[in-house]
Amino acid sequence: MEHWLPLFYEQLDTLADYTPGAIITNDYRTPALQVERDEAVADYYDARRHHLRKDSAAYNPVPPEQLFLTQDRFNRIWRNHALLTLSPYASTEGDALSIRTSPQLFNRRHEEGQHLRDVILNYLNQASLPVILAANSLGSADRIHKMLGMEGDLTLYERFTSLSGKGAHLTVLPIESGFTTPAFILLTEQDLFGERIIRTQKRKRKSEAFMAEAAAFTEGELIVHREHGIGRFDGLTTVEVNNTRHDCLKLIYDGGDKLFLPVENIDLVSRYGTAEGEVGLDKLGGVAWQKRKSALKKRLKMAAEALIKVAAARAATPAPVIAPEAGIYDEFAARFPYTETDDQLQAIDDVRADLAAGHAMDRLICGDVGFGKTEVALRAAFSAASQGMQVAVIAPTTLLARQHFHTFSERFRDLPFTVRMLSRLVSSKQMAETKTAISEGKVDITIGTHAVLGSAVEFKNLGLLVVDEEQHFGVAQKEKLKALKSNIHVLTLSATPIPRTLQLSLSGVRELSLITTPPVDRLAVRTYVMPYDPVVLREAILREYHRGGKVFYVTPRVKYMAELEAKLRELVPEIKIAAAHGQMGAVALDRIMNEFYDGKYDLLLSTTIIESGIDIPTANTMIIDRADMFGLSQLYQLRGRVGRSKQRAYAYLTLPHGRMPTADAQKRLEVMQQLDSLGAGFQLASYDMDIRGFGNLLGEEQSGHVKEVGIELYQAMLEEAIADMKRRRSPGSDTETPDSWSPQINLGMSVLIPESYVEDLSLRLSLYRRAAAFSSQADLEGFAAELVDRFGTAPIEVEHFIATLSIKLLCKQAGIARLDIGPKGAVLGFRNNKFENPPALLDHIARNQGRIKLRADQTLFLAADSNADEKRLELALAIAEEIRGLLPESGAEAA
Repeated sequence: MEHWLPLFYEQLDTLADYTPGAIITNDYRTPALQVERDEAVADYYDARRHHLRKDSAAYNPVPPEQLFLTQDRFNRIWRNHALLTLSPYASTEGDALSIRTSPQLFNRRHEEGQHLRDVILNYLNQASLPVILAANSLGSADRIHKMLGMEGDLTLYERFTSLSGKGAHLTVLPIESGFTTPAFILLTEQDLFGERIIRTQKRKRKSEAFMAEAAAFTEGELIVHREHGIGRFDGLTTVEVNNTRHDCLKLIYDGGDKLFLPVENIDLVSRYGTAEGEVGLDKLGGVAWQKRKSALKKRLKMAAEALIKVAAARAATPAPVIAPEAGIYDEFAARFPYTETDDQLQAIDDVRADLAAGHAMDRLICGDVGFGKTEVALRAAFSAASQGMQVAVIAPTTLLARQHFHTFSERFRDLPFTVRMLSRLVSSKQMAETKTAISEGKVDITIGTHAVLGSAVEFKNLGLLVVDEEQHFGVAQKEKLKALKSNIHVLTLSATPIPRTLQLSLSGVRELSLITTPPVDRLAVRTYVMPYDPVVLREAILREYHRGGKVFYVTPRVKYMAELEAKLRELVPEIKIAAAHGQMGAVALDRIMNEFYDGKYDLLLSTTIIESGIDIPTANTMIIDRADMFGLSQLYQLRGRVGRSKQRAYAYLTLPHGRMPTADAQKRLEVMQQLDSLGAGFQLASYDMDIRGFGNLLGEEQSGHVKEVGIELYQAMLEEAIADMKRRRSPGSDTETPDSWSPQINLGMSVLIPESYVEDLSLRLSLYRRAAAFSSQADLEGFAAELVDRFGTAPIEVEHFIATLSIKLLCKQAGIARLDIGPKGAVLGFRNNKFENPPALLDHIARNQGRIKLRADQTLFLAADSNADEKRLELALAIAEEIRGLLPESGAEAA
């Protein structure tokens, strides 16, 4: 039986890991393809040997037979193994194994009207064969084991040859659908629980999570403590006191003073973030920091007031209610040829709700290149056009406008709407006719560059403005956009929003929707940063050419193009090359782009004109010349031109030989290589905000404010000021100022994530930061399960860490600033020596005389026997819940 179980893995190539002695044939292992591959390998080897003789670069090519199996060797190995064949049809052969799909138990709970646990247990009891429960991970297996109340310790089965009789057996096997064989039944998590379990790792991440991931501490960098100011992070240190170990952040202040901060209070510190320059450290216990923070708080209060006025004015501005009939809207949505991701559907719902609200929408859709932002705009445009309103779609480049025009024209084909384009790719006569038609209301959707913003363009009934890639517009164009925005709905699309735009959205002044889930089967682009290497580039270009794809070759300057084109024609004479840049005439540029799209050329040599708006699924290799001369957002957008299909794409960022890039350029290239995962555009914008600051939030320079307290604390303080201002303007609202304090918990036990459990220091720090930012017990429970999934069974110190954070959450809700547990009881102190409900507290003390005492320093002593670690944890939880229970109901609920 062990030969059959792994056959149902999604990746059949992993078979060898589980099935010694069995081989499955796939198409790429057929003899014809094997010969073709051998010839390609030999060509690459010969090319390297040729350059070894010709060039001064020291290449050391390895003979192919030392790296690859030859056809003869492969055939010999093949004959010594069993051959397994999969077929969807019934077999007449005697040794064939019949496989059927397994039942989906999660559907039966509705039919049988029972709890899911009871449905599963009934099925297990009635099953006539052994049942294998396949969990996605060790943490999932542990949860299933506890949920079903299975006897004994968690035991995982790895071989199924010895299964006999009835009963359930747990294993870790991450496959989607189960199956039934004559010997056993296999049920997966999806069969048991449905989609909600199988997709836990793909759930939507909030903007705060992106910020946290983009902001890990590194040793030696400046940090900011809320109470003590700017210091330098000197690493993670394990402090040992009374035979207990505690992980602490070691912070260095002016004069060499040291502060050891327990990891559960890591939320008190933030990265300084911006370019450090000549920043001085603060003095521990000094007053300079408090003065600076207090002065900034006053200035931020004024800034928050102005921002709220802007947002309030927009919210008070009436705008047309756009709510199309469900039938025609659903018919238009059904034209979308792909399955929407959860994030995409949420963004669409957000926009539809804004359009129907009756006040002017101002929403930013932040999603990576190719993640489906345009579909959100298409549906918004249809909603507006179907209600008789005009739509304007503005793009920063002619090529992007052209791309949108083709996309919109295709989707609105056969519908009673007129789509026109305004850009330099349109003749003067057509442009004049379009402008006239717009003013008469005969054009429903206008797509163009900043030409749409011209004074000669007058809309009769403009209801929706869509701005794509706002970061590419200049100051003058943005001023024209502001003039258009007064009483219409505005939808902004961006993969890498500029710091100011991102800042406004994160501060809650502007609405933000994130699309972070990649389309099905999308693969991340492999990125390589390297010196210019003609051999590697030739191999990369020919590999793409031989798999039927196209190549982009981007250079930062038009003056470099002639020399590069000559080099390329000599390097790869086999392929057809075209060149395109922004100084070309509109007709010539349009012709070249169309011919490249249609396959007349294999490689397009261009400037950054292709940065936005080129959507060619067959183009899957990008080479960027002089990558050190490009900005971070530019590099990311350029890389986004490839990898827009199911094929693996490659990006080569080349640098000149023998020349070191500047420190900033090196940092940008490092970030590009780090951000190689799908959906990293928002994270990149956070890095950009870190490097450049926020820019002008209100037309005044804010970078000076940022330098006083660092980027993260500035962000937090601005959010607090805005939330406070909103609460004051609307006393009945639920807006709460984020609490900036952190309870101090001392349980006298080891609290840390040991190095033996998580070896990587930066990963441990990021885990500490994430955990300290959680605001609910559910988040903590999920985090604990994730640790088991990723690193195995948690040691006792990690369990203490999770328990301490849980107690900290309760203490914060109860207003407890400090909680110390000793062998004879506990001492707790309230925040600012105040409790929200003094009469209830005094009454509680009176009813527990002898057990609870109010001391002269306004702290409480609670007597209890707490020698063992478990007793201390139980006591701390009981005390925190006991005090929280004394709060008024409204306060407890708010907490």
